Amino acid sequence: MKKPWRNLAFILFLTAVLVGGVAGGHLLAVGSGEFAPIREYTDLVEAAHAHYAVPDVAYRDLIYASIGGMLRSLDPHTSFLPPVAYDSMRERQQSSFYGLGIYVGTRNGRLTVISPIEGTPGYQKGIRAGDIIHLIDGEPTEDMNPNEAIRNLKGPKGTDVTVTLLRPGLDEPLVVTVTRAEIPQETVRHAHMLKPGTGFVWVTDFSRSTGGELARALEGLREQGMERLILDLRGNGGGLLDQAIEVADQFVPGGSTIVETRGRIASSHQTYSSTGRHEPLGLPLVVLVDRVSASASEIVSGAIQDHDVGLVVGVSTWGKGLVQTVYELSYGAGLALTTARYYTPAGRLIQRDYSSYWDYYTEYDVNGSNGNDGENADEGSDPLVDLESPAPEERPVFHTDLGREVFGGGGVTPDYVVELDEPPALIWRLQTRSVFHRFPFEAGNGEDVASTDWQLSDEYLERFWEWVVEEELASAEEVEEALEDPEVDRYARVRLRYEIFNTEFGLTEGYKAGAELDNQLSRALELLDEAEELLDQRLELERKRPGRGRDAGLVAQYQ
Repeated sequence: MKKPWRNLAFILFLTAVLVGGVAGGHLLAVGSGEFAPIREYTDLVEAAHAHYAVPDVAYRDLIYASIGGMLRSLDPHTSFLPPVAYDSMRERQQSSFYGLGIYVGTRNGRLTVISPIEGTPGYQKGIRAGDIIHLIDGEPTEDMNPNEAIRNLKGPKGTDVTVTLLRPGLDEPLVVTVTRAEIPQETVRHAHMLKPGTGFVWVTDFSRSTGGELARALEGLREQGMERLILDLRGNGGGLLDQAIEVADQFVPGGSTIVETRGRIASSHQTYSSTGRHEPLGLPLVVLVDRVSASASEIVSGAIQDHDVGLVVGVSTWGKGLVQTVYELSYGAGLALTTARYYTPAGRLIQRDYSSYWDYYTEYDVNGSNGNDGENADEGSDPLVDLESPAPEERPVFHTDLGREVFGGGGVTPDYVVELDEPPALIWRLQTRSVFHRFPFEAGNGEDVASTDWQLSDEYLERFWEWVVEEELASAEEVEEALEDPEVDRYARVRLRYEIFNTEFGLTEGYKAGAELDNQLSRALELLDEAEELLDQRLELERKRPGRGRDAGLVAQYQ
């Protein structure tokens, strides 16, 4: 194995030297010959491998680490993808995979089934919410990190995997052998009516199927009488550029710019416009974003904001305005190389400063909002507030189609800043230990949960707090003191109902039950009237244009 890895090192650094030589002509001049830096590097790798104090230092580890150091000199998003990471990235972008068809997560330190997907092999074999996956093909899951465990559950179509389950209430483990099958990898995780006339769509990622998933979701909601929409992009770290464009295409008027990319080479200069293949939504729209919303999420929310077809609510997004092209390398690895920057329709570059990688990834607070005046301010939403990122007046100012001020740098700044409420201290502590998930399985519901109208009784909640004390998860004094705050009672009721509904009725009904604690969603619902006024202003602007302008289709749709 020595020779292939030395060859890889030679090839990688020959490429780096040649590129550097073309760009500036400096690297080739180092040392006594133009290839001296390559010789120095390979000698260094050989010396570290041969003489380092700890034996068995692999060439691969040394080379991969050095590649990471080299790429860090470029930007935070150019990255080397070892074979496992590259395969994982490609799998996330696909519309399906082969596996069991179960959502899993870590609960109280154990790999636990959150919910099986109806009709999948895992569902048909009787795997159910709350089951602890103890063994996968005989290997304990405690020794695996969650990603490794999930990889072991997946595999080629038609192959078998044997899982050993610990089910609360049963003394003996359950051993189940499941044949892997194709499982749709949905990125539109929830699409339902929040209340009559108001639809809700949560997009969790941008993979190859996202645009089509969204189109089907919107069509289904229209059939249910949707007159307004909340689009949730919170927690969505982005994905494929073409899917961001296809999603935005379903909201902005035909022929309008969605995003522009600009790079060093001519082919990286591209303007992407809406095609008109989809009827623009033409309904009042609020987009929810948070600090994790990045890249493709920022392209979509930025286009919606710049074209005044919806309001953006939440906290400022991550601020990733760099576009990566992924190149496949030898040995199954990949390189995600930044090849361009993207700009919103108003011309904004929303990339945050990354001169300090530490600050970029750990120490930032990018709250802020756009140009609403103080008359709109209320508790929980603060126009023109910016805590630690540059103040709006220090950032480049741009204007939407209607002339509203928006800002470059620091991510997409919401029209209304609404921080997500944090739960009371005891509730947070119990959540981190999966207590609300454990109680219904370990102690039983004790009540007939026949429909989604079910509410927790006082007796049930009292039994929950007694169990918390019995399990030494909190002392009686702590519980008594915490319950003096009515928010503790409210959070406990909603969290328990959320977990019970996840099991009894599925993830969508569980989500609806838990949404009572989502103050950002509540504020978005309140702002739908203002979103309607914004859309009216947008349409009035188009009516005044000769020939009704490029948004005639939007006007007709909304009328």
